[in-house]
Amino acid sequence: MSLQLYFAPGACSFVPHCLLELSGATFEPKMVKLHKGEQYEAAYQAINPRGQVPVLVDGDQAVTQIVAITLYLDEKFPQCGFLPASGMARAKALETLAWMNNSVHPTFTHVFLPQKFSPDAGVQADIKANAIKAYKALMGELQNLVAQATQAGHPWLGGAHIGALDAYALTLARWGTIAGVGPQDFPALWDYVEKVAANETIAKVIARERLQLNLMAGS
Repeated sequence: MSLQLYFAPGACSFVPHCLLELSGATFEPKMVKLHKGEQYEAAYQAINPRGQVPVLVDGDQAVTQIVAITLYLDEKFPQCGFLPASGMARAKALETLAWMNNSVHPTFTHVFLPQKFSPDAGVQADIKANAIKAYKALMGELQNLVAQATQAGHPWLGGAHIGALDAYALTLARWGTIAGVGPQDFPALWDYVEKVAANETIAKVIARERLQLNLMAGS
């Protein structure tokens, strides 16, 4: 089997996991248990020395990083329309993908892993508190992007086809609930997240990864 995806449940690897299922291609999903440190084992380090997910393996080549993998899969399966094909629509979709990856995603890292940025417990608490505030503002931006797509008559963030932006939006919104930022704050965003999750193919990935959308206490 030439296509393999190394993923961790609930991680950003959910995005290419969804794209591969949507493509209809045969691939092998290979779970990496981050909580058990499997990303640091020699066998995985040989595939990705950075010890991160996702990794897409196609034949004897491995590709890492969400943006690179998304672009590769978009080119490999152009019939799927994971991203708009050309012009301003493509540029704006890539703009949103880059923002999700380089702004929203790192902000959540400061919420979830403040110890990466300071050994001091008090500083960690401040990092996390400030990042939660920032993340809430970013979820507001994401909700506005959903509203703009709806107003433009687009069923999905990238236009006519469900794709990378939708899977990433679901992931980022889901992460927000770990920080207490959820449906109560952004109901329109969550209506959209539930629409994405209801897609038959996306639902298959959610089931494989055994994900709960809303991780807030009592949900």
